[in-house]
Amino acid sequence: MQYTTAQKALAEFIGAFAIVFIGAGAVIATSRFGDGGVLVAVALAYGLAVVTMVSAVGHVSRAHFNPAVTIGAFVTGRITLKDAAVYVAAQLAGVTAAAGVLRAAIPKEIWDPFHLGAPQVNPVISTGQGVLIEAILTFFLVWVVFAMTFDRDGAFNKLAGLGVGLVIVMDALMGGPFTGAAMNPARAFGPALVAGFWDNHWVYWIGPIAGGIVAAVVYDLVILRPSDDVAASAAE
Repeated sequence: MQYTTAQKALAEFIGAFAIVFIGAGAVIATSRFGDGGVLVAVALAYGLAVVTMVSAVGHVSRAHFNPAVTIGAFVTGRITLKDAAVYVAAQLAGVTAAAGVLRAAIPKEIWDPFHLGAPQVNPVISTGQGVLIEAILTFFLVWVVFAMTFDRDGAFNKLAGLGVGLVIVMDALMGGPFTGAAMNPARAFGPALVAGFWDNHWVYWIGPIAGGIVAAVVYDLVILRPSDDVAASAAE
């Protein structure tokens, strides 16, 4: 079934909304009321939000929910410039709406100390190290997305969003204490915009986009295109 641009945009909007509402909401809730399991709880909340949304609308838009994924798909020719622009706009709109709802739903004295769940670079590392961590975490994420959604031999139809959700959990458990493990410029943008918290915000654009592009290009050039050539040769 072919889906319209509007349907794809709605899928991206809802998916991105869920990621921030659940992910950032979990940061606020567990940081304020948690009893020691904060990192695991946030990682699971973030991962489960992705699993659910990828499973729900992956067949509509391939469930990017992330400008780093969309830019990687565009750079490798897997999505048009028009669709890429629509996807990113929908993602940014979704996360901004989610952050706005969180601000309305939770008293300011609860969310304000945590900047509405916006990711932060831990002062124990430099911003350069933060960029490197975000780039590597996002490399893993985009690598798995390409393997499961763009590779015709991948496991998407069998496992839906499970692999993508699990890599989010995996990354969050490692990177959460250092950078908040955003792995997604939109995930950082929504809460930052609504809370007015821009400290080191650039880290969450440079790192994820760089890591995402490298993952997309390597997977596309080394795995997808050679396999496409083999399939084409076999069909002749």
